[in-house]
Amino acid sequence: MKLRLLAVGNKMPAWVEQGYQEYARRMPADCALELVELSPGHRGKNASIEKAMQQEAEALRKALRPQEHVVALAVEGKAWSTEQLSRELEGWRMQGGDVALLIGGPDGMTPEIMKLAQQRWSLSNLTLPHPLVRVLMAEQLYRAWTILQGHPYHK
Repeated sequence: MKLRLLAVGNKMPAWVEQGYQEYARRMPADCALELVELSPGHRGKNASIEKAMQQEAEALRKALRPQEHVVALAVEGKAWSTEQLSRELEGWRMQGGDVALLIGGPDGMTPEIMKLAQQRWSLSNLTLPHPLVRVLMAEQLYRAWTILQGHPYHK
């Protein structure tokens, strides 16, 4: 199984790349974590937010692969504990396919993209900066994997 983190946004600070890579490289080959960065829609003084969101939606749609299980990160999604995430991870592994985890742009994702998701996951009721979400996702996926392996990292 491959976990693909499809994230709107690029040109991240070095600490984001370092933090993400620290945990992504720890994942085993049979549960590899891959980051796919997508360019954000154009935003500016007179730019349309709706148009920017549509550009991001198109990029996300193009990045999705057939048969991937799609999980959208959304405030209105279901909050999982780390233990629940480990059970979700095990369920995804048992399905036998790859998983696409979607992180939208600064204004979220369009309803059309949300409809493509088989699951909606909320990391927190807090508003988190998108760069931090990448690092948090990688760490939590690694932590969930360690739970499944009985590895002491989780303790």
